[in-house]
Amino acid sequence: MIVPDANLLLYAYNTASPFHTRARDWWEVCLSGSEPVGLTQPVIFAFVRIGTSARVFTDPLTLDEASEHVKSWIERRITYVLQPHADYVDRVLSLLAAVNSAGGNLVTDAQIAALAIAYRAVVHTADRDFLRFPGLSCHYPLD
Repeated sequence: MIVPDANLLLYAYNTASPFHTRARDWWEVCLSGSEPVGLTQPVIFAFVRIGTSARVFTDPLTLDEASEHVKSWIERRITYVLQPHADYVDRVLSLLAAVNSAGGNLVTDAQIAALAIAYRAVVHTADRDFLRFPGLSCHYPLD
């Protein structure tokens, strides 16, 4: 199972990004492939929050556009919204303890990592911070 990180999804929809074409092509392959795609709530809402921000993008998505993209992903047979298991909070806190930090985006990254580990999935990302989490498999499709 593939668990995409928000950075790749944002690149895929931000035509001004130097990574746009590669990220868009990667995402189209993911959505049309045979490997399941697990969407996490932190990633979904980061895409909406950041993708609609005029502070981040000169031409941000509207809320309707961002919502439609998310809905189009969820409607595909290949995608699943991953739900936390009962031990999710403990898993996230253990991952943060393992890296001895809760700074920056690590809390969100640990939430994504905990879900990916629980579902035996591979996080697809452009963020090297994920390498810090023990037991997590990562793939860097832009490399």
